[in-house]
Amino acid sequence: MRKIIPYHAHLIALAKNLRNKMTFGEIALWREIKGKKLGVRFSRQISIDRYIVDFYCKDLRLAIEVDGSVHFWPEKEVRDRIRQRRLEALGVRILRFSDTDVKNNLRWVVGEIEREIQMTHPRPLPGGEGAQD
Repeated sequence: MRKIIPYHAHLIALAKNLRNKMTFGEIALWREIKGKKLGVRFSRQISIDRYIVDFYCKDLRLAIEVDGSVHFWPEKEVRDRIRQRRLEALGVRILRFSDTDVKNNLRWVVGEIEREIQMTHPRPLPGGEGAQD
């Protein structure tokens, strides 16, 4: 059963607005993970507690963040660390990728996400291979 994580209702409108203003990197990654393409369902621009994460899988409590250049400014890095600690305290795991990595190394980014999903949510091999008696 999914654990319900609280959110601030006033963020819903902002999250909806952000869905319409996704960056190129966010759009490229969304195309790769939407529609259960990786075996689990991700949503985009989801409010969790007092924050909005780029992508979120409720079943795995896994958030994916695509960080643009603004995230590397010292004051933003401090806020991101505080934000990440709060989300992790709520049981959310976070994968962070730079916008540059998503643009230039999309296959690698998707592979990292797939590895995280497999570690968290292993699926049986086709035909029952690897099953223990």
